[in-house]
Formats: sequence, C-alpha cells, structure tokens
Amino acid sequence: MRDTLILLFLLPCVIYGASLPEPRQEVFAATNEQIASLAEQLYAADVNKAASGDVTLNLQYKASSSQTSSGIDFASQKLFSYVNEGSLFARPTFSRFIALLDNYIRTTGTAEIVNSAKSTEQNAFVDEIFKTTVFSRLSSFFISQGYYTSTESFKADFKEMWFGLYTRTKGPLDSSGFEHIFHGEIHGGKVSGFHSWIQFYLQEKSGDLNYLSYSADGPWSGYPDVFGLQFKWSTYLKTLGSLFVGTSPEFDFAIFTLCYVTKPDSQCSIRMGGQTLVIQTYTWANSTYGNGKRYVASSYPVV
Repeated sequence: MRDTLILLFLLPCVIYGASLPEPRQEVFAATNEQIASLAEQLYAADVNKAASGDVTLNLQYKASSSQTSSGIDFASQKLFSYVNEGSLFARPTFSRFIALLDNYIRTTGTAEIVNSAKSTEQNAFVDEIFKTTVFSRLSSFFISQGYYTSTESFKADFKEMWFGLYTRTKGPLDSSGFEHIFHGEIHGGKVSGFHSWIQFYLQEKSGDLNYLSYSADGPWSGYPDVFGLQFKWSTYLKTLGSLFVGTSPEFDFAIFTLCYVTKPDSQCSIRMGGQTLVIQTYTWANSTYGNGKRYVASSYPVV
C-alpha cells in the first residue's frame, strides 16, 4: 500500500513534466526568542561583572542630538570617579584582557605585527574566557543549534574571527575585530570603534582621553549598564560611542559573538535583566578566512 501511495504522488510529476522536489536541507538558525533568552542567561551567569560600589560614574552633562557632534567639552570632570581595580582587574579574564590593549597601533595604515609574545597573550585570553560559565553556555548553545560541531571548533573559529588581521586602508594588515571594537582605532581623522568600558577607563586615567558628555543612559539601575558617550581620544573626536559599563570581558565577547554568528550584518535583539537591547553587527566583506568566512568588522550596542 505504501509503495502504491508513493507512485500515485510521483505520477503527476512524470505526466506533466514537473521537477521532483529538492531534498530538504537542514538550516541551523536560532530564533529571535532563543537568542534573547540565551543573552539573559549569559547576563545572569556573568559572575565577574562589577558589583554595587565597584564602579562609580560622574555623568555630568547630557548632550542633545544637536550637540553630540560639536566636540564641546560639557564635562569638567572625568566620567569614572572610581573603579575597584584591586578587585576587578585582578580577575583572570580582566587581567588577560588588559594585557592585550598595548599590542596595537591605533592609527590605521600601519601594519599590526603579531609576534610570539602577542600571540601567547591572545591565546591566554581566549583560553581564560573559555573556562567561564558564560562561554560554556554560549558554546553549548552554538553546538545545539548546529553552528559548530564542538567547543574546539568554535574556539578555533573565535580566534580567527576576532584576532585575524585585515586591512581597512587597502594596504597593510592594520586592523582586526578585537582592535576595532575593544581597543579602538583612529581612521579617517576620527575615532572608530572603541566600545570597551575598560579601555575607556584606562585611557581616561592615563590622561589620553577626555570625556565630553553623554547622550544615552540605559534603563538598568545597576551594572552592567549601557551608555552613549562623546569623547576625544588624544585630539580625535568620537561623536557617539556606545558601550557596556561594568560587564566582564567574557560577557562583552559572548554577547557580541552570539549576535555576530546568529545575526551577521543586522540588528540583534537581546535581553539583560528583563530589559531589551539591540546589538548591531557588521562583517568584514573585503577579505575572508577559512572557507569563505568573514572577520568581525564591528559589533556594538545600539543607543
């Protein structure tokens, strides 16, 4: 009987010359709800984030949309009044992250050289964040959804997408996803990227960054929180820099990677503490690695 039914189904296709249906290909695509739900889990699992009292901000002046590009210094004092460096920066993922920040030349057009010492620091950081619960949950999610076959394959791809070098100036290999987003760059006479609160704090502390104003403050009452900021890095202006504040390095990387892998070149809706936030991602389209995979061009919170 079963064979008869199959023949009856195929007969119209033969008679009318219609093509048989293509074999169904499995598509691994996380739903918006799955992405938002995992982000909430990562938020709850971020045990290394700043606790109450670890970070104190002095926001001062809120700039209007017409003032953000003015470059006027509306804040006479620093943004960060206090950061508990002794507690936060001693944590392995923080210390490994901070060790990477002096490895880059911020002006595009000059080749970045990754020697053995820098490569060792990169590997040490990646190894450290992959030990955390945040990355354990992210890895499990990617594997369950079919994006990767194992933690090892995800880890290898993670290193390439974030630390692989490409050129933003059609010349030397002068940039990477890590450098652009977490270190920051000077490109086209202005600040480009720079979405790390840790780098912001350290550059402000050194005197090389001048906080001008803020234009957005997220709905969170504690940390992590999300802000839109205006500042000058040396003499170069950033008219709107969006960043998390109080998060751990592993959380920033996990959220940006979650959205980059599942929602490349688009907006990605996540949840943190019951509140919704959008992450914008961009892939680098001008060069690839592996089997046509794209490097991270940018990923940041939309404010």
